[in-house]
Amino acid sequence: MTPSGTARRLVAGRRPRHTGSAWLGAQEPHPVELAGLLHEVSARLLTADTVTQALDRLAALAAGAIPGAVRCSVALIGEGGPVAVAAAGSAGETSDGLQYAGGAGPGLEAARTRTLITSDDLGADERWPELHDAARADGIAAVVAIPLDVRRHAVGALSVSLGRPGQPGPDLLLTAMAMAGQAEVLLGELHRREALTEGAAVDRAVGVIIAQRGCGVQEAYRILQDSAQRLGLDRVTVAERLVAAAARDRDN
Repeated sequence: MTPSGTARRLVAGRRPRHTGSAWLGAQEPHPVELAGLLHEVSARLLTADTVTQALDRLAALAAGAIPGAVRCSVALIGEGGPVAVAAAGSAGETSDGLQYAGGAGPGLEAARTRTLITSDDLGADERWPELHDAARADGIAAVVAIPLDVRRHAVGALSVSLGRPGQPGPDLLLTAMAMAGQAEVLLGELHRREALTEGAAVDRAVGVIIAQRGCGVQEAYRILQDSAQRLGLDRVTVAERLVAAAARDRDN
């Protein structure tokens, strides 16, 4: 069984849906089912090799677990970096793309303001008229965006798109907010791990530069940074390539 299928059983199984209600997802999730879902979130995210892979897994789990969701997207905005976006679901690709390309929409609003943002019908929401046509064409109606605050690393949002208009009910909100809260902690741990790995790669490259050029530590860091800028690559990528080249030379 796929991970998203497992998550759907944990949260949505064995409970009737009130499809005629003005509230989308009118029942609260069962505590045991919610605990099972959060365990699945922890297991899937903590075994990810990178933050990017973790975002993909979170989007897929949310799309399978949150009642009525036709698309879920996760966006992270790091200091000085581009928006990292992962998404899963059967609809909403065009409106999602317009939101992140244009820099305006419920997900980015939630990330920037760090508040819960909802839209009863994105195709008619006056706050984002540029998304109206795409949302209608995509079959996206109600949207809820929950802010993510990954301390010292990034802000972002988990956005849930629904196929029907209306106010998101407690079932949907509690499930989405619980997933977002769990994800904040786990993404922070993954960022910490990546930083340690990246720092180790840079330190090894600096050692190679010192050995090759006979320079000091500060000069070696400057050479590495200058090389990264000249090549148009990030410092970690250049460091990894330098260490790999030095290892090949040593083996030959």
